[in-house]
Amino acid sequence: MARAGRTVRASEIGAFIFCQRAWWYQRSHQPTINKKELAAGSDFHHRHAGRLRAARVLQAAGRIAIFIALVLLLLVLRAAWLN
Repeated sequence: MARAGRTVRASEIGAFIFCQRAWWYQRSHQPTINKKELAAGSDFHHRHAGRLRAARVLQAAGRIAIFIALVLLLLVLRAAWLN
């Protein structure tokens, strides 16, 4: 009887597609020798994620400002039309 294989996670497939050697090292539990570079990469990604959050907040604020401006424009045009 065949033994069921282990579950392959999507992150594992992504790691394999990105770098087969890194995937193999991770799978064979090889110790990391480039800890400084990995830490720098993690730091970069954390800072980048913060900038993306800030950009999303600013984008939402811009959409709200445009909506408010359109409402005010409609009110001004309505007032002008009635006079």
